[in-house]
Amino acid sequence: MSIAVSHDAGAKWDWPFQKGDGVVKVLDYEDHFEVGLEAHNFLPNEIDVKNIGEFLEIHMAHTTKDDKFGSITRSITRCYRLPAGTDPTTIKSSLDGSGILHITGNKKK
Repeated sequence: MSIAVSHDAGAKWDWPFQKGDGVVKVLDYEDHFEVGLEAHNFLPNEIDVKNIGEFLEIHMAHTTKDDKFGSITRSITRCYRLPAGTDPTTIKSSLDGSGILHITGNKKK
């Protein structure tokens, strides 16, 4: 007997630092949205989150760091369409101690 496999058809963002399959799930609720992105290689002052119209731009970069093998530079910029009805003035971001960048925003009423 087969058992049906259910799935959540919610929005997904492609993100390069996510463990596993490289996809980040956006939790899109009636009154707000939430997303968590891995950003382990960056400090809070190296992350810039901007609202540009109906898009969210996330830029992460750090200066060149030298080690015994050479120099390392990382820079990533990603743009995502905000969930429908998001009030751009309510968007907030924070980097937790585990290196996860949390982005939230409320929906217009």
